[in-house]
Amino acid sequence: MTPDLDPDRHLVLAYAPARARPALEALWRLDVTLGAVVAGAREKMVARIRLAWWREALERLDTAHPPAEPVLQALAASVLPAGVEGAALAAMEEGWSVLLDDGPLDAAALQSYAARRGGLLFRRSADLLGAAADVEPAGACWALVDFARHSSRPEEAATAMRLAAGIAEPPAWPKTLQPVAMLSLLARRDLAQGGPPFERQGAPGRMARLLAYRLTGR
Repeated sequence: MTPDLDPDRHLVLAYAPARARPALEALWRLDVTLGAVVAGAREKMVARIRLAWWREALERLDTAHPPAEPVLQALAASVLPAGVEGAALAAMEEGWSVLLDDGPLDAAALQSYAARRGGLLFRRSADLLGAAADVEPAGACWALVDFARHSSRPEEAATAMRLAAGIAEPPAWPKTLQPVAMLSLLARRDLAQGGPPFERQGAPGRMARLLAYRLTGR
């Protein structure tokens, strides 16, 4: 069963341009699926094997039809035609694999995870939206906050929040990048509120903040 998107991303998708919505949803479901591999495996070796399968399957999208797997089929149907290659999607696996390193995650490991997961996710999202901008730092910030939101280790969560707070906020977002801007906005909201504990994803306050941004651009 394909893992569902979190409530925040469901909210953001509702504001995405109709032409880009299927591709963004497919891309974001890939991110959620890779995360579920890491979170759901009892043994790290099993998770590594499963991530390797995903990496190879994504790379094969460039040369072969997708197998009967919903996430891969959605990517082949809507993301690859938009110009994002399977090899570029496969690179996202590297970010999640960092979380399978032995021992506690230090600042360097978390920065690597954030760049390879969030940075690449925002980069590919911007590609699908047809905009060229420096979105990787905002993506890394979002990934660090998302990590802290789901981490069961307080020290690692605190390190992630500290690193996220050290990433400068983009001075302005072009309108074409509104979906990734909204994800960044929610991460900055979590930073400002100083969680954990965190505001519930999809909460009314978050919905209101996204609507205000949609109307004012701020």
